[in-house]
Formats: sequence, C-alpha cells, structure tokens
Amino acid sequence: MMRQLLLVLTVVLGSLWMVFLVLQLDTSLPLDLIHSHSWLEYNDYDFGPERVCNCSAIQQGDREALQEAKLLTITKYFRKTIQIPDEYYINQTQDCRCVQNFERLLRAIYAPQNIYCVHVDKKSQPSIQAAIESIVSCFPNVFMVSQAVSVVYAGWPRVQADLNCMADLYKASAEWKYFINLCGQDFPLKTNLEMVRMLRLLKGGNSMETEDMPAEKKWRITTVHEIANGTIKSTGKSKSQPPFNLPIKSGNAYIVVTRGYVRSVLEDTRIQALIEWSKDTYSPDEFLWATIQRISGVPGSTRPHPKYDQTDINAIARLVKWWWHEGSQDSAVYPECQGSHVRSICVYGAGDLEWLLENHHLFANKFDIYSDPIPVFCLEKHLRQKALAESEAEDFFWSP
Repeated sequence: MMRQLLLVLTVVLGSLWMVFLVLQLDTSLPLDLIHSHSWLEYNDYDFGPERVCNCSAIQQGDREALQEAKLLTITKYFRKTIQIPDEYYINQTQDCRCVQNFERLLRAIYAPQNIYCVHVDKKSQPSIQAAIESIVSCFPNVFMVSQAVSVVYAGWPRVQADLNCMADLYKASAEWKYFINLCGQDFPLKTNLEMVRMLRLLKGGNSMETEDMPAEKKWRITTVHEIANGTIKSTGKSKSQPPFNLPIKSGNAYIVVTRGYVRSVLEDTRIQALIEWSKDTYSPDEFLWATIQRISGVPGSTRPHPKYDQTDINAIARLVKWWWHEGSQDSAVYPECQGSHVRSICVYGAGDLEWLLENHHLFANKFDIYSDPIPVFCLEKHLRQKALAESEAEDFFWSP
C-alpha cells in the first residue's frame, strides 16, 4: 500500500495569503480513498482558454507549439477570459460538491492525508478574504491561521506569518514529519508520492539554501530598521551583535524542514533570542531559517562550517532563475528566461517547462497565472496524469 508523508506547506499569493501543509511518512491512506483517486480526478473542461495548448509538445521544447502558446497569451480575448473574479469562488463554494475550478496551487498540492494552514494578509480586500475562506471551508484538512498579520515586504511580519502557521500546525497534529512553505507564485514540479520519496532520502535532514552572508548584504543585519506606513526603512542606527555569537547565514524564505526543526523554532531559547534580535533587520526571512539550520542541536541541522554551505540549486526546496545567472555561456547557471522578469527573477513562460522538469526541486518560482497561465496549466496536467498513473500502479501491485 502507498506510504505517505505528512507535509506542511505555506502558500503566499503576493503578500496576500499563505498555505501550510503537513504530510505523514508512516501512515497509509484508507483503502476507499486510495482506490477512488477522487482528489486527483478533474477534467480538461475545468481549465480556461489555455486548454487548446499542446502541453506534450511544449514540454519537449517543440518550437511550433511554443510559438502558438506565446501568440495565444497576447490576444485580447485570452487576457480577458483568464481573469476569475473573487465572487466566483464565493458563489461556487456555497455547495462544496460543485467546486471544481478552485485555486490552482492548492489543487496541485492537495491530498487528503495532508494538513494545510492558510494565512491571508490582513490588508487584503474583503472579497479575497471571503473567497479564500470559502475554498478552505470545503476541506476538513485545510484551515485558516489563528492569527493573521499585515505583511510588509522585506519586513518582520512576513516571518511572523510563517511562525503563526508553524505554531498552529504543530498543535494541530503530532503525526507530520516535514514542513514546506510556499508563496502564491510557486508551483510543484513533483507529485505527492515523488515528494515523499525525496523527503525520505533526506533521512531526517532539512533542505534549504544556507551560505555565508555576502558582504553586499551585511547592511541588512548591521543596521536597525523600522516599519512606517507599510514600508521598511533604515534608522541609521547600528545593531548589536547576534545573541550567543551565532554566525548569521544567508538563505531563502522558503524551506523544507522536519517537525523537530519547527519544534526548535518554537521552543529553543537560543532561537527565541535570535528571533527577537531579527525583528528590526531587513528581510529577516532571507537569513533566519538559514541561520537556524546551522545551530547545534537543531534536528536536521548542519554545522556552520563553510564546507556545509548549500546553494539554492543543490537544495530541493525551490527552483528560481535569477537573471544574472542566465545565459548561453558555459559560466551561466541556467538557460535564458523564456518569460519575463520581476525583481530580477524569471516569471516562467511555456519555453521554460522542459528545463523545469529536468531539475530535482520540489517547487519552482515564479509563475503568474494572470499574465500567462500556460506553464501552470501544462504542469498541472502533467502532474495529475503522473499521480493517477502512480495510484493505478499501486492498485495493481496490491490487488489480490
């Protein structure tokens, strides 16, 4: 019978909302769920106008299919029809049995054995809050965070949102093994079963970017910052040294960590002191988790020695294309972005799919379904077909 992993995911749409999911390694799904595959089955007519694309050809890098996809995304009709109003979700979820075209990322990561925590930015429009609450109400294993915050780009509240869902999930179940947080412009590259297998290979370790802090970023942690009128700015004052002389590492906001790591975040006095110290820094989400990963005694951690440094390419948490590492030269890390760039990050186009699926990461960033839903549509279709094939193979293996 298929073995499962309890996973925790956080999803953030811009600064609007987050979802946290937990997966369990050692318990099996009920037989009726395994054989029904009901959470995997939905039809192509649920999708929008992008359904005319030839995803198989796109994933193989076929030039004609890629050109057709690019032309489709710039037509006026296409741009108009891909916009789904919040009221649609509110109305549809009056009867949860009728809901099929709900938010794509949650659909892509959903499985009945997981647990999900959703955080919605307190600044969000009421229609967004209501739409997401309506979707959440349809699923017994998805819940809203107990305490939402107003998210500020590069400010402490972004981390506080993570901490609040971490605490809720830790209390919600003692069974889950791994926590993963996401933003709303992430999308999975692996099925649930593939994630389970990859997480088992970590053998109780964590996976995230964690390296020495670059000289050009040290101002973020040596100068006091404050939030005013919804933005973060420097006060010009110097900060004190980190508590316990902890070496501050550079990393990423998105991580794959064990339940033990989360327990340390919530209970370890050294980490609590580090959290307090971090609250007036710039972009603490890009060093806090990486620093905790190198603290002695934290489950799944590694030593602070540079030999244990890990880049985002080697970690499994997130695949991101930064424009300064793109190109066709031998020194380039990845091929050129086939979409557009936002804050130096590639927003993937259809031409990036072939490369994305060649990599080992669990998730990739960034996607924008409001400007180009084709990459998400094709990934969604690819993962659904693969997951159904996996389930059918399990049924065959375990049938008498």
